Amino acid sequence: MNYTLHQLRIFLKVVETASITKAAEALHLTQPAVSIQLKNLQDQFDIPLTEVVHKKLYITDFGKEIARAAENILNEVDAIAYRTQAFKGELSGRLRISVVSTGKYVIPYFLSEFLKQNPAVELELDVTNKSRVVENLWQNEVDFSLVSVLPEQLRLHKIELMPNKLFLVGAENPAGALKGRKLLEQLPLIFREKGSATRAAMETFLDKHNPEIRKKIELTSNEAVKQAVMAGLGCSIVPLIGIRNELVNRQMQIIPYRGLPIKSTWNLVWLVEKKLSPVASAYSQYLQQNKDRLVLQHFGWCDKYK
Repeated sequence: MNYTLHQLRIFLKVVETASITKAAEALHLTQPAVSIQLKNLQDQFDIPLTEVVHKKLYITDFGKEIARAAENILNEVDAIAYRTQAFKGELSGRLRISVVSTGKYVIPYFLSEFLKQNPAVELELDVTNKSRVVENLWQNEVDFSLVSVLPEQLRLHKIELMPNKLFLVGAENPAGALKGRKLLEQLPLIFREKGSATRAAMETFLDKHNPEIRKKIELTSNEAVKQAVMAGLGCSIVPLIGIRNELVNRQMQIIPYRGLPIKSTWNLVWLVEKKLSPVASAYSQYLQQNKDRLVLQHFGWCDKYK
């Protein structure tokens, strides 16, 4: 056997994405480069690692076994690098965090300074939907998750970071000068996809206040919702933290409505049973000591919106 660590990393990404094209994009390599390395790895085994059926790539059972072994090998290689840094007195290791999609407007500001202070720390950040975030926690695949609604089925420790406010918004002067309930009755209401925490918050609010919604539009990302609102396709209930520039540039306006804003709290959470790594423990301590300063520094502008 004469496989390389580079080949193993490429193969793991192919297994993860089930696609040579997607693996190449994720690794910032060309598709031919990935194909060549995959072939070089395959040439060292008599049993196929992958197979193509109806133009779709599948990982064989043998390939899955090799992937598990490759992951163990690469974890040990990473551990050697981390131990080397630790021996030199540097905090090192991998910090793994999963974040609900709206959390991408929050988490970078709570990470930047910590990572600059600890350059040997590697970050693995997964921005995904609420269901996947809960699964990441349950499967112990991450150190922390950032959520605005705590999963009831899990026993969690938490660090409260900052408020999360959701407002009704529309384009500047939507449909003339419609406001509040009248607006919701006459313009479509734009929703995130099912499984989104923002969607769940909207539905809970609407069930309680029961406006007569004329039409619904469903989109699958915060950015798509913002563009649709700015284009005048309808209005939506969105997190304040994601629309700062649009409010400043007057591309969007907050529409007063009884019962709004919806308020929750951004929490960094982890399993009660989890034993934090040195890196995760250091990050937890960093947040406890610095969160108030970071919130004031980066999110003080939110206070003027009540």
